[in-house]
Amino acid sequence: MSRVGNSPVSIPDGVSLSMASDLVTVKGSKGELQKKIPSSVSVSVEDNFVKFSIKNDDNQSRSHWGTTRAHIANMVKGVSTGFSKNLEINGVGYRAAIQGSKLQLNLGFSHPVEMQVPEGLKVTVDGNTKISVSGADKELIGMFAAEIRSKRPPEPFKGKGVKYADEYIVRKEGKKK
Repeated sequence: MSRVGNSPVSIPDGVSLSMASDLVTVKGSKGELQKKIPSSVSVSVEDNFVKFSIKNDDNQSRSHWGTTRAHIANMVKGVSTGFSKNLEINGVGYRAAIQGSKLQLNLGFSHPVEMQVPEGLKVTVDGNTKISVSGADKELIGMFAAEIRSKRPPEPFKGKGVKYADEYIVRKEGKKK
């Protein structure tokens, strides 16, 4: 069984954590995040550490215990240093641009694909082919980056499409005559 919930989360300077019944609010220089915690987990703040304990010792409570600890740790890191994901666009004529609060992608379709950037995220485009999504909420960053990638996933023959910067595309050999 995992014992992730045993380790406390340290709160760095400039970050404040407050609790109201089952809602945890974390504020820092990068923003403010809120998360509802399950009733089977109790959260306490002592000195500059957040400690977690379970109320019942069943499997469901233990799984919530570790997950809650991981969510709070990500919230604390997000409001203090932030998270980012980088994507790359490969393909002739494929490019990206920011227009106001929208991300415009030209991915070989007959029309440009426009995506509204969620509030709380910052999207930058470098050199028409490199996209960086950054912000405080790790979950929202991952979801938006996956949504961008899903518009034209990389194909295995030429490698054209949108991929994560650290992703390796397994290439296939073409048809033989």
